[in-house]
Amino acid sequence: MCRLFGYVTESPCAVADLLGEEGLKAFTSLTSVHSDGWGMAWHTPDGTCTTSSPRSADVDETYRRHVEAPLSNAGFVHLRWATGGLDVRPENTHPFLTDGAAFAHNGHISPIAELEALLTPESRARLRGDTDSERYFHFVHQNVEKYGDEAEGVTRALATLVRTFPRCSLNALMLTRTHMFAIHINSRADSPLRALRELFDDEDEIPPRHTTEYFAMDYRRTDHGLEIVSSGLDQPGWTPVPADTAVMVDLATREVTRLDPIARLGADALEARG
Repeated sequence: MCRLFGYVTESPCAVADLLGEEGLKAFTSLTSVHSDGWGMAWHTPDGTCTTSSPRSADVDETYRRHVEAPLSNAGFVHLRWATGGLDVRPENTHPFLTDGAAFAHNGHISPIAELEALLTPESRARLRGDTDSERYFHFVHQNVEKYGDEAEGVTRALATLVRTFPRCSLNALMLTRTHMFAIHINSRADSPLRALRELFDDEDEIPPRHTTEYFAMDYRRTDHGLEIVSSGLDQPGWTPVPADTAVMVDLATREVTRLDPIARLGADALEARG
């Protein structure tokens, strides 16, 4: 369970410039909960680049250097809060990268064995860590390969996961060579209240909206382009992302296409009956 910030802009921008001094400070301060590593992905003409560390972002100078550099016109940052029982180590740190696609997840899908059972032998051979998030990514990736189309593959994968794991959060960002995918599907997932309360002596110290809207995501359009962020900043100017939606953003034009995995789920059900 984690925090995410993603962007698609007209020209290369630094995360620090997009969020501003106070926004970056607020985002980085979420390591009070999400301190089990950090990672970034960004688009370049030569492909998708990533970096990550199992160290907390607030004490890692590499994090500071990367968020202050204008790396790209598209990318994302991930702050990890490891799900109980999953190790804090490099192989479990987001983003995951395969065939030019980078992926970061905010949520937990269980049981993990049932999720892994959806993978082909080829996808399972690519696994490096223990997380549900990596298995989620490879299931999406194998569907993109199967259907030969990013939008169709992502939509089909999400429809299957919604049907199989209806109470889990599928919130994620995925960056490919041509698109950013922003997934906000979590309406039946519960905020991790017990785990949050164990971290703080006073509930008032818990970051904003974590106890009530832990899986919320917000977006804003600026002169630079489009940005999306997990809950916790508590700053004006952001608009809530509608529940159970997924979008695809063209990196070249910044055109937004809405995907509809819920409708795909219904269509799949009709096909199965039929």
